[in-house]
Amino acid sequence: MLHPTRQRLCKQIKRVYARSYAKSVPAVDGFSVLNPANGQVLRSFNPISANDINAAIEDAQQTFNSGIWSKAPAITRSKVLTRLARILEERVPEIARLESLQTGRTIREMNAQLGRLPDWLDYYAALLRTRQDFIAPTQGKLMNYVQRVPLGVVAQITPFNHPLLIAIKKIAPALAAGNSIIVKPSEQAPLTVLQFATMALEAGLPPGVVSVIPGFGHTVGKAIVSNPLIRKVDVTAGTETGRALGSIVGSNLAAYTAELGGKAPIVVFDDADLDSAVNGAAFASFVASGQTCVSGTRLIVASQIYDTFLDKFLTKVRSVRARMGNPMNPKSTMGSIISLRQLERIEAMVERTQGRILEGGKRMSGISDLDGFDFSGGSFFPPTVITDISVEDELWQEEVFGPVVVVKRFTDEAEGVALANASKYGLGAGIWTTDLSRGHRVAADIEAGLCWVNTHHRNDPSSPWGGMKESGIGRENGLEAFEAYTQSKSTIVNLASSEETRIADDWFAEGNEVRRYG
Repeated sequence: MLHPTRQRLCKQIKRVYARSYAKSVPAVDGFSVLNPANGQVLRSFNPISANDINAAIEDAQQTFNSGIWSKAPAITRSKVLTRLARILEERVPEIARLESLQTGRTIREMNAQLGRLPDWLDYYAALLRTRQDFIAPTQGKLMNYVQRVPLGVVAQITPFNHPLLIAIKKIAPALAAGNSIIVKPSEQAPLTVLQFATMALEAGLPPGVVSVIPGFGHTVGKAIVSNPLIRKVDVTAGTETGRALGSIVGSNLAAYTAELGGKAPIVVFDDADLDSAVNGAAFASFVASGQTCVSGTRLIVASQIYDTFLDKFLTKVRSVRARMGNPMNPKSTMGSIISLRQLERIEAMVERTQGRILEGGKRMSGISDLDGFDFSGGSFFPPTVITDISVEDELWQEEVFGPVVVVKRFTDEAEGVALANASKYGLGAGIWTTDLSRGHRVAADIEAGLCWVNTHHRNDPSSPWGGMKESGIGRENGLEAFEAYTQSKSTIVNLASSEETRIADDWFAEGNEVRRYG
């Protein structure tokens, strides 16, 4: 028999799921959402046909064509986003709990992360109230006003690691712009996105504007992005998935934004505040159990401080490991990996390395010293530190998506930058130095879309987020995201008198004089 708390949770999820359709539907393949900390089933989803997926997209298109949201005044859309922000704000504790259950991340992380999410809705609500279209400086007696109009039906493919955060980062600008949205959350963590869809209806969003279709990427995701009604695809995923989806999107001549893999370097100079750098590097490497695209996976440390830094860093790592326990315990420092399959992948990559393992390296079992939690029932991997590694090593080059960091020394600024750039990825990077001139200089030279100086993984709705090289295309957040969910519409009005127009536009009049231009 289920524990009373779990019974209430299951009933709540069933209610949410029932209320979300016709605005959210289950996947082509049936599946179950598991708690990766203990392997227990949280919710099972029944199969649905590809025809039903297409029907949901057609419903979204009809809603868009109706103009109930796409042509609603900006102030109307702004008010709905603001109401949605307040509803979300009130429900952060319950949603954080559900987020922890489906991801295995610690409750302290989810409380902190979800507390920020209303900011995205508030930001785009404010943008709607303050942004302005413009008049182009067209020659002649013409007025050319340029508006931003929505694209139509857009698809958003979101991952398991920050289920609601990444979904809202995409949903907020798309809603503000007036689009209809099809969201395909990860089959491993769809529950909070489904709840958010019902909150949107409560806030006054018309039915059919946001539809949530959880399921597998190779079936549901492919079916969604292949539909010719989809005018933009926005995906957060691994680089190979991004390539595969991009080829489909391109064949439909749709817009594409992709936030893909990362292998973030953290360059620590000899003048850095050591304690701050150690704490910052530990956060960068091990928050979310290393399951973030900007996770600090390559520590590049100045030779002058290498030994001292490494001693302090290892002490911090052992402290993190010693205080791991039940993810629902507010004192627990680090949670589980998302699945047994991903745990096995991480373990295999570590086993293949030619580097020297200083801490961690093996899956966790046994009982937590913090609270007696049994790690054996879940997918736990400890914070892992590896040194003496070549830049050709798989752990230097490939995304692990787990709490594994490699450490390498450098002698001067040029070598530090070269090591930071010795990767096919270019999403995030961290720099630790008290010389701010050097901080600016190195940030300019590092090939990454996001550079943090004396901090890491700072995120704000106003701050563009995206990568260089194989880390993606386009940007989330800020005005850039809003404009990426719109297209320009140019209207040109002739201001000349009737007589002037009659003469100028009579292109085929007798005579050789030029009648018009432009």
